[in-house]
Amino acid sequence: MSAVFEGFEKQYCELSANLSKKCASANLLDGEQKKQKISEIKAGLDEADALIRKMDLEARALQPNIKAVLLAKLREYKSDLNNLKSEVKQIVSTNLNKAARDELLEAGLADTLAVSANQRDRLLMTTERLDNSSNRIRDSRKVMLETEELGVSLLQDLHQQRQSLLHADNTLNGVDNNVGRSKKILTNMTRRMNRNKWMIGGIIMVLVITIALILYFKLAK
Repeated sequence: MSAVFEGFEKQYCELSANLSKKCASANLLDGEQKKQKISEIKAGLDEADALIRKMDLEARALQPNIKAVLLAKLREYKSDLNNLKSEVKQIVSTNLNKAARDELLEAGLADTLAVSANQRDRLLMTTERLDNSSNRIRDSRKVMLETEELGVSLLQDLHQQRQSLLHADNTLNGVDNNVGRSKKILTNMTRRMNRNKWMIGGIIMVLVITIALILYFKLAK
């Protein structure tokens, strides 16, 4: 197990528990206190996102058997973080709807006749547009994070492939060196064999001449 991963994991667990408590307390607040609490929660969610990314990078750099275990845990943490985000989204939506209702009531008290169905519809449409804008921003950020994770994964795969190619190149160089040495040994052996053939041929020639001379002198006598 990676000590670095465990450090990030401990930070995330503490942060997640703290965010859950803040979400529970935010439901009990109103007005500016609730907005401040929501801002704190969103900042905590950003920090949790950063810890998730760090754990993911650390896990992918480890050995395959350890990486598989850590990535499984990481999926649970991502699911937990998504649940927290959904809870925060619900709190924010409730707060916006309440603010819209309060604004409608204040407008009604100021001038009952001026408040119409069209005005209420516009306020509700404004609230809906705010919700949609928040969702689009959140979705865009999610896509950006996923793209970043994919890029990191691709870089790691390319690095591993480069290491494999370098290792293969070194192996081929070693084979080439062995082939060169073998070729030199065979060349030397061929030269020695040729030299030995000439030497044996010369010796045989000398023996033949010697025998011929001996026979000649014997016959001459």
